[in-house]
Amino acid sequence: MSRSVAVLVASLAGITMVLSKFLVPLGDAEVKVADWFNVLAAIAFVLGGANLLKMNLLSISARGPGWGYSAVTLAAFLTTLGVGVLKVGVPPAAAFPNVPFSGEKDVAGSALWWLYEYAMSPITGTLFAMLAFYVASAAFRAFRAKNAAAIFLLATAFVVLLGRTYAGVLATSWIPHDNPWVSWLRLENLSAVIMSVFTNAGTRAMIIGIAIGVAATSLKIMLGLDRSYLGGAR
Repeated sequence: MSRSVAVLVASLAGITMVLSKFLVPLGDAEVKVADWFNVLAAIAFVLGGANLLKMNLLSISARGPGWGYSAVTLAAFLTTLGVGVLKVGVPPAAAFPNVPFSGEKDVAGSALWWLYEYAMSPITGTLFAMLAFYVASAAFRAFRAKNAAAIFLLATAFVVLLGRTYAGVLATSWIPHDNPWVSWLRLENLSAVIMSVFTNAGTRAMIIGIAIGVAATSLKIMLGLDRSYLGGAR
């Protein structure tokens, strides 16, 4: 019974959101559905935080492999949560100078701002810097010239890579840049053509395919044909 109610609610909400784009009287209903979604999302965040606490506390108490990482995760989560909720270091707002902690929680100088600038940003930068090496390693293994398609892919990647570096610009600097018949052969121009024409065309095709897939999945959910979002047996 509960699963049937959940399917009915999801179907009605989806149909309302779709029809509101075509029927003006349903504009208010769209706003209400969006508000309900925000309420459910807030509840989901609370449940997610509780689950994070539970899983990491279990890992720490069991002293299983990697329990130290769970301790760091838990400490970071609780610290950030406490700083954000208590508005540690937040100065009064200009409009309310006599009201403590009335300013924005992420204003420059606050504890939450400090955590983002000096903890989150460096960690994110380090993660992406490490990711670059993994991408380079994967590209080296994938771009092995085993057949014609792999050779073409390797050559294209090589041109784009060189075209974005000074070495590529220097290598084709002898080609006149003011001659429209041959200037496109300069690596920086050829790289730009590949990125703006061929890559852009492929990206648009992928986006169109994704949009069709989203529309088909949404239609299945609204019709009650796909109940995988409920979890468990369908």
